[in-house]
Amino acid sequence: MPLTMAGTGETNIIKKVGGTGETRRFLENLGFVTGGQVTVVSEISGSMIVNVKESRVAINRDMASKIMI
Repeated sequence: MPLTMAGTGETNIIKKVGGTGETRRFLENLGFVTGGQVTVVSEISGSMIVNVKESRVAINRDMASKIMI
Protein backbone atom coordinates (compact mmCIF):
# COMPACT_ATOMS: atom_id res chain seq x y z
CA MET A 1 0.00 0.00 0.00
CA PRO A 2 1.21 3.57 -0.55
CA LEU A 3 2.61 5.68 2.29
CA THR A 4 -0.47 7.93 2.03
CA MET A 5 -2.51 5.10 3.62
CA ALA A 6 -0.28 4.81 6.72
CA GLY A 7 -1.60 6.01 10.04
CA THR A 8 0.07 8.69 12.13
CA GLY A 9 2.65 7.23 14.51
CA GLU A 10 2.98 3.90 12.68
CA THR A 11 6.47 2.70 11.79
CA ASN A 12 6.54 0.93 8.43
CA ILE A 13 9.16 -0.72 6.24
CA ILE A 14 9.58 0.66 2.71
CA LYS A 15 8.95 -2.13 0.17
CA LYS A 16 9.42 -0.17 -3.06
CA VAL A 17 10.05 3.35 -4.33
CA GLY A 18 8.30 4.05 -7.63
CA GLY A 19 8.14 6.86 -10.13
CA THR A 20 10.47 7.99 -12.89
CA GLY A 21 14.23 7.59 -12.51
CA GLU A 22 14.60 11.22 -11.45
CA THR A 23 11.82 10.94 -8.86
CA ARG A 24 13.28 7.72 -7.43
CA ARG A 25 16.73 9.30 -7.11
CA PHE A 26 15.24 12.36 -5.40
CA LEU A 27 13.38 10.21 -2.85
CA GLU A 28 16.40 7.95 -2.29
CA ASN A 29 18.56 11.02 -1.62
CA LEU A 30 16.06 12.03 1.07
CA GLY A 31 16.47 8.58 2.67
CA PHE A 32 13.50 6.67 1.23
CA VAL A 33 15.25 3.41 0.32
CA THR A 34 13.91 -0.14 0.08
CA GLY A 35 14.11 -1.82 3.48
CA GLY A 36 14.29 1.47 5.38
CA GLN A 37 11.91 2.48 8.15
CA VAL A 38 9.51 5.39 7.82
CA THR A 39 7.15 6.84 10.44
CA VAL A 40 4.35 9.30 9.68
CA VAL A 41 4.56 12.20 12.16
CA SER A 42 1.64 14.25 10.85
CA GLU A 43 -0.48 14.97 7.81
CA ILE A 44 -1.53 18.53 7.06
CA SER A 45 -3.69 19.40 4.03
CA GLY A 46 -2.25 16.67 1.81
CA SER A 47 1.40 17.08 2.82
CA MET A 48 3.03 14.59 5.15
CA ILE A 49 5.80 15.00 7.69
CA VAL A 50 7.67 11.73 8.16
CA ASN A 51 10.67 10.47 10.10
CA VAL A 52 13.15 8.68 7.88
CA LYS A 53 16.78 7.91 8.80
CA GLU A 54 16.63 9.99 11.99
CA SER A 55 15.43 13.07 10.06
CA ARG A 56 12.07 14.73 9.58
CA VAL A 57 11.10 15.26 5.97
CA ALA A 58 8.02 16.94 4.48
CA ILE A 59 6.69 15.47 1.23
CA ASN A 60 3.54 16.13 -0.76
CA ARG A 61 0.83 13.56 -1.42
CA ASP A 62 2.10 12.81 -4.96
CA MET A 63 5.56 11.88 -3.68
CA ALA A 64 4.13 9.89 -0.77
CA SER A 65 1.95 7.87 -3.15
CA LYS A 66 5.10 6.64 -4.95
CA ILE A 67 6.49 5.10 -1.73
CA MET A 68 5.10 1.61 -1.10
CA ILE A 69 5.07 0.16 2.40
